[in-house]
Amino acid sequence: MTSRRVFLGASAAVFALLAGCATHAPPTDPLPSWNDGAARQSIVAFVGKVTREGTAGYVPPAERIAVFDNDGTLWSEQPVYVQLAFALDRVKALAPQHPEWQAQEPFASLLKGDLGGALAGGEQAIAQIIMATHAGTTTEEFATIVKDWLATARHPATGRPYTGMVYQPMLELLGYLRANGFKTFIVSGGGIEFMRPWTEQVYGIPPEQVVGSSVKTKYELRAGRPVLVRLPELNFIDDQAGKPVGIQQHIGRRPILAFGNSDGDFEMLEWATTGDGPRLGVIVHHDDAAREYVYDRKSHIGRLDRGLDEAGPRGWVLVSMKDDWRAIYPPATTLHATH
Repeated sequence: MTSRRVFLGASAAVFALLAGCATHAPPTDPLPSWNDGAARQSIVAFVGKVTREGTAGYVPPAERIAVFDNDGTLWSEQPVYVQLAFALDRVKALAPQHPEWQAQEPFASLLKGDLGGALAGGEQAIAQIIMATHAGTTTEEFATIVKDWLATARHPATGRPYTGMVYQPMLELLGYLRANGFKTFIVSGGGIEFMRPWTEQVYGIPPEQVVGSSVKTKYELRAGRPVLVRLPELNFIDDQAGKPVGIQQHIGRRPILAFGNSDGDFEMLEWATTGDGPRLGVIVHHDDAAREYVYDRKSHIGRLDRGLDEAGPRGWVLVSMKDDWRAIYPPATTLHATH
């Protein structure tokens, strides 16, 4: 009996010790890829402020809307936008059906491998390429084409799948915000139907929370089956001043937190940060030549000029990829095809 009491007493002491260790174990860092600098501190402080009930800064969960640009903010946009790389591959795939492209710009240059010549026509040339390669299919067919392409396409510099060119610190941030009652949206100049097939798998952002540029779409019956057909006509450009419009049309609430990386996001950050109550704007600055790219004021992609000048006076947080991020991309072992 004495031995049993000693055993039970010792066991109770051990369990109490283990319980105490579990209670006082340090919490897991939700942002392990962020260095503990001013940028991380500002973001964490803001989240703490708006989630602390009973304080003046508290924001109800329904109003905790966070919006993110995609290209250059959530994944890499150099040396060309991923959607443009997709369109270029589509030109090559569709060329046998369009012999006229051999003498028609910008397609003639593309088929010769002259990307610079093809894009010399600026936005008009890009629009032509997008219209020719993104229209004529149903929304379901287009989604399949996008997923099939992402399953095999690789970034020209890293050899990674494009869905492996997402930024690990931003993946952590998306999860951190959602764990604190935020609803996260993509608000991008990229095509809405190009992003929707894969954003939930890659970012945890479902298709109904993706806002982007679009082509006109019509309803019709094909073989007695209702389908939505994508037309070769632009419907909406979700860039610059179009972003706040897109937010209002798709979300219906002014965000309290906005993330971008270029002057194309300026109006979105301006719109988000000038409302009532606590608000925060964040700009990702590409200044890491060793692990990613360096570009801002003079870049042909992701140009950041006005935003760089006005971030400080407006109280926006400028995130240095070089100084604020411990890692850029997810570990190669965690990558998977998007299919």
